[in-house]
Amino acid sequence: MTSTSGPGPIGSDASTPVRRMTPRSRDEAHRAATPLELFFDLCFVVAVAQAGVQLVHALAEGHPGAGVIGYGYVFFGVWWAWMNFTWFASAYDVDDVPYRIATLVQIAGVLVYAAGVPRAFNDNDWTIAVIGYLIMRVALTTQWLRAAAAEEGPARRTAFKYTASLVVCQLAWVGLLFVPEGAKRWLFIVVAAAELLIPLVAERSQQTPWHPHHIVERYGLFTIIVLGETMFASTIAVQSALNENKALGELLPIAGGGLLIIFSAWWIYFAVPAHERLVSNRQAIPWGYGHVLIFGSAAAIGAGIEVSIEHVMGKAHISAFAANAAVTVPVALFLFTVWLLHERYFERTLPQQLTLPVATLAVLACTYAGDWAVLATGLVTAATVAVGVMLAARPTAARGAAA
Repeated sequence: MTSTSGPGPIGSDASTPVRRMTPRSRDEAHRAATPLELFFDLCFVVAVAQAGVQLVHALAEGHPGAGVIGYGYVFFGVWWAWMNFTWFASAYDVDDVPYRIATLVQIAGVLVYAAGVPRAFNDNDWTIAVIGYLIMRVALTTQWLRAAAAEEGPARRTAFKYTASLVVCQLAWVGLLFVPEGAKRWLFIVVAAAELLIPLVAERSQQTPWHPHHIVERYGLFTIIVLGETMFASTIAVQSALNENKALGELLPIAGGGLLIIFSAWWIYFAVPAHERLVSNRQAIPWGYGHVLIFGSAAAIGAGIEVSIEHVMGKAHISAFAANAAVTVPVALFLFTVWLLHERYFERTLPQQLTLPVATLAVLACTYAGDWAVLATGLVTAATVAVGVMLAARPTAARGAAA
């Protein structure tokens, strides 16, 4: 089948199965995510879910340090692979047959990576995960080579830099499998740092033509999908508790609070037009990299709600305070990171600037609310939304009165 949506470069023939991979325009009108990109995101959430499941087990068994560290390692792999595809697609998506096949191969790779998450998390065995990454990287490398063949001058050098850097880093991941067990986690950090440097090095001569609206939409869609996974995980946990005849009265505060948290997280994230800030890599790279905390904390909220339910059921071998912290800490991290990355750039008054930081502290204080901690956290986040709406309405009303 060939594309009928016309997402390729302006003037391209949608019936052509193979096209020249020319760059997209940063000023292209009506640029939107494609069905293939949505499918890509949905498949990536499988790996996010696997990471969340392992985090639940670790927290419920009273191993928060090991759980958070392991979650950070495996989630980095998911997030970085998603980043690699997303920014490349924003610049060079031609939606022809080779492009689609390469993208589907990357999806296959992330599913292999997801299958390796439990071993990587629990046993520090990264063999399957690295194989999954190798599959993804082979496909992405061919995409950059196609881009290099279509470019010239500085843009071609940028594409070749990406190609060479990806190959070198992937060889480093393979080499990581053969180092002593005690050194793997430390060397992981070194290789991960090298990965993060790739865009900074490759785009020094010329920035790739990513599209601000498209990038913000892609990040927003992935945030929605992760929040949806959080909702799904929480629902399954509540269902399991009900199946074991747990009193509904003990579950309602957690379920209701979790629902308010997820609804509020969606509202807060989409409160400002983030694309207006993304002028160049100077703003886009910190914004894009910082989202690892937004995505990671959003997924961890679902894990925390599951831990709270397991604590109520008597299955979690932790204190009530630890169970509460499993929810309040990722919620607080989500709120603060959203404020740090883009909310604060659009808030004009001091009360608007302080809303999310104060809410972050209030959420952390909910850790001490005992059995009502999740509900209290949900009420705080809902109140934060209400305050934000009222503060945003005041300047509008003032301008209307002045007119």
